[in-house]
This record gives sequence, C-alpha cells and structure tokens, in this order.
Amino acid sequence: MARKRTEVSRTMLLTWFTLAGLIFLFAPQRLTNKFQFTFARIFRWPLSIGRNFTLSTRAQQPLTDIISRRESQYQNHIANLREELLQERQKVKKLSGLYNRYVWEGVKFVLADVITVTVDESRGELIINRGQIDGLAKDQFVLGDNSIIGTISEVSSRTAQVKLVTDSTSKIAVKIAGVGRVMQGNGNTARVPLLPIKYKVKTGDIVLANKKPGFLDVPLIAGRVAQCKRDDENPSLWDITVKPVCDIERLNDVAVIIMNPQ
Repeated sequence: MARKRTEVSRTMLLTWFTLAGLIFLFAPQRLTNKFQFTFARIFRWPLSIGRNFTLSTRAQQPLTDIISRRESQYQNHIANLREELLQERQKVKKLSGLYNRYVWEGVKFVLADVITVTVDESRGELIINRGQIDGLAKDQFVLGDNSIIGTISEVSSRTAQVKLVTDSTSKIAVKIAGVGRVMQGNGNTARVPLLPIKYKVKTGDIVLANKKPGFLDVPLIAGRVAQCKRDDENPSLWDITVKPVCDIERLNDVAVIIMNPQ
C-alpha cells in the first residue's frame, strides 16, 4: 500500500511559526530562559567554533596593522639614511673642491647649514648651525658658492651669526682696480667710496676681499661692479656699486674659513 504523501502549504508554515513566536513572546521569562539555556547546551560546539573564528579574525587584524606599521617605519628610516648619505657626499665633494687649491694648505673649512636668512634695506645676516665647539670665532670669513659673502659677527657654542658684505654696518678691506679700499654695505648691495677716477673701473670688474692676517691669506672674490659713475658731490671720485656674485638668499650651506686651526 502506497504511503500517503503529506504536503504542507506555505500559509500553514507561516501560521505555525507565527503561533510559536506569540507563545514565546507571552510565555513566562523563566520558561524562555530554560529554553535558551537548553539551546545553548545543544548547539554549544558549533557556536564555540563561530566565536573562536571571530576572535581569531579580530586578533589577526591588529597583528597585520603592527607588521604594516613596522614596515613603514623601516622604509622611513632607510629614506632618512639615504638622504643623510647624500648630504655627506655633497659635503665631501665641496670640501674636496676647496682643498684642491694649493693656497689652502693649513686651512680648515667648516661646512655649516643656513638656518635663517635676513636681507633687507639695512640688514644682511645669516644664522648658521656651527659655533665655538666647531672652531668658529668672530671675524672669520665665510664663503658662499666659492665667494666671500661676509664674516662671523657673533658666535655661541653651537650657532653663529654671519654679517653679510651688504649689511649697512659691514666694512671689509677689498682690492679693486689693483688698489686697496674699504667696501661698505648698503642694504642689498655694497659701495666702494673714495676711489679717484684715475683708476680705470668699469661695470663687471671683480672686487676682491683683501688679505687679512690670521683670517685670510689670499684675496678672494667678494663681488662685481654693478654700477660705476662719477660721484655727484665730488666728480673726481668714483661712485661704485658692488653686488655679490652669488644669490645669498638661496644659499643652503656655507663654509667658514679657519686659518691655522688648533
């Protein structure tokens, strides 16, 4: 005898589940708690697997973050080391170029980074990151792009101030047209006064910082003549304007000349 096939409609299933839900909704809390605990005991193994999987996933995420962070730190460290190596190579190259000149025998150069630059109508100064502990002292000459740009005016243990040749209080001995004179700062430029017109001077002529015992043993370029005309008050004298031969405001580093280092 064939077994009867029982079919349950979707409507009937929905009705049963709705009634079951209402029963649990209005049943006493004690009864529903017992059912909950029974369900937890019966299905604790699959539930524990799911919980362990979730905890494992949460634990893996911080570990991945830590590894990624460490990798980033190492990459940054390598980048910093490469930049330091590049800077040191550039310093060695600059020093090699300076020392290759025979006139610098017995001379020490201290390379310094420029911290701040101040150039206006009256002042012209640099602050550099070298000081007394590096052998710097007042009145030492400072090179920028292989030209004299000023002298050390103030010095502390680790920093120093450079008075530029354009500073309004700057006065350095120079040689122009083969004769010695004093060049005075004039804001963004400098002037060489009191030079008789009998000396042939023209625009573009080189102006050399003159030798100074204990500080400079050989004349070095400090500027070029930017303008040369007769003085308005005394036509027998030249009115000479001198400009530095390097862009001081764009300098990143300079070299301090130390004669006869200890």
